[in-house]
Amino acid sequence: MADLKYTPVRHEHAAFIAKARKRTGFTEAYEELALEYALASQMLKARAKAGLTQDAVAERMGTTKSAISRLESAGRHAPSLATLKRYAMAVGCDLQVKLVPHKAP
Repeated sequence: MADLKYTPVRHEHAAFIAKARKRTGFTEAYEELALEYALASQMLKARAKAGLTQDAVAERMGTTKSAISRLESAGRHAPSLATLKRYAMAVGCDLQVKLVPHKAP
């Protein structure tokens, strides 16, 4: 059985983004993936709050750690709603999807 103890890895996201924004084309590419990054961030926070490792989530979903790693990596691929539901259930959450109208100019 996999080690189910969660140990967070320290990451200074603001410093990472500030440094990355200096690269040509980064800002445009990052903004194009804003929704994917927001989803990945929510997934990581939910897993951390549940105190689970990628191995533990994989075990609960009946998949592999590498599959969970891909799910939590923004911009690499687009997971299906069914997969997102299974992930949400594995970390003790409900999945909610909503469409928000654009604000009038």
